[in-house]
Amino acid sequence: MISHKVIEKNSILMLVLTLLVVSIGGLVEIVPLFYLESTIEKVKGVRPYSPLELAGRNIYIREGCYNCHSQMVRPLRDEAERYGHYSLAAESMYDHPFQWGSKRTGPDLARLGGRYSDEWHTTHMRNPRDVVPESVMPSYPWLEKNELKVPDIAADLIANRRVGVPYTDEMIEQAAADLKTQVNPDADDVDGLLARYPKAQVRDFDGNPERLSELDALIAYLQMLGTLVDFKSYDPEQGQR
Repeated sequence: MISHKVIEKNSILMLVLTLLVVSIGGLVEIVPLFYLESTIEKVKGVRPYSPLELAGRNIYIREGCYNCHSQMVRPLRDEAERYGHYSLAAESMYDHPFQWGSKRTGPDLARLGGRYSDEWHTTHMRNPRDVVPESVMPSYPWLEKNELKVPDIAADLIANRRVGVPYTDEMIEQAAADLKTQVNPDADDVDGLLARYPKAQVRDFDGNPERLSELDALIAYLQMLGTLVDFKSYDPEQGQR
């Protein structure tokens, strides 16, 4: 066996052995990717975004919310006590791009869904200081004034399907109708929407049923974050739940 002293004194030998170790390590990481169907374990409950949630997510990205808020609860005790169960890769498997990160000016939003009422979110977007006096977040009052304009939501679903999101032909065909149905509990096809997108929340989100606003879409997105997986029955040792 070659001693450390011999290796440390011979730069060429050290270079060769370093390349050998790096090559072995690289092969161990890369080779499985050629035969594994997915490196992300499937988790029960995770589904593609509904058309309204997807539109809301696009607004979230457009307004740069990701600059101050991450969507990644790290597996640390203090984070779990504050935000809830640590984030699973599967929860972001349909995100393009995903919103993980470690930069936080505001709190993490991975488990935001259901923590506050729709009214709270509406007030928060008008003027964050009205609900969080110490907040440094800017106001977004135009979101409830702007009508939600999505020229072709079906095309958005098609684009996501091309990068791996399992939107079906039916989902794409019903996309425009589902966008409006989710803010109208009295719509004819609420059951169809819920069959396509389990746990989708159907109601007027911004408090103004007379119009479909950008705020409707954004709140619909925020209210579903972290709500799809039932962590009471989640077992990290079992893989598929």
